[in-house]
Amino acid sequence: MSVASAAVPVRRGPLVVAGGVLAAIVVSSLANVVLAVLALALGAPDDFQPLMPGSYVFLTAVGVIAGAIGWVVVRKVSKDPEKLVRWLVPTVVVVSFVPDFLLFGAGGVVGVMALLLMHVAVAAAAVFAYRKVMPLS
Repeated sequence: MSVASAAVPVRRGPLVVAGGVLAAIVVSSLANVVLAVLALALGAPDDFQPLMPGSYVFLTAVGVIAGAIGWVVVRKVSKDPEKLVRWLVPTVVVVSFVPDFLLFGAGGVVGVMALLLMHVAVAAAAVFAYRKVMPLS
């Protein structure tokens, strides 16, 4: 293997990529089910809408798909995509926390903490899947 070919990102077929993104959505949604059930059991309000499956499953899918699009862009435009995602992913996750902090009145500490953990779970599952189906190098 030449040095030049080692620097070119591996390209997977669209079905493999779509399967990886779908797997990330499923795994993230399952993790979020566990987090939501735990939060409700620990005292989050029963009517806290962000902990209802219809809310978080949809938003999980949107987040994973948006992340996949961002991942593709990083692969295409960055000279060092590994370095870029090392700071970009945590930054995006922390920025995604901001709307959740506005929900303390409705969801209380337990509800908001669950949402923050959901963001982390989604990011972890998504990055794992992206690395498998859309390697950076």
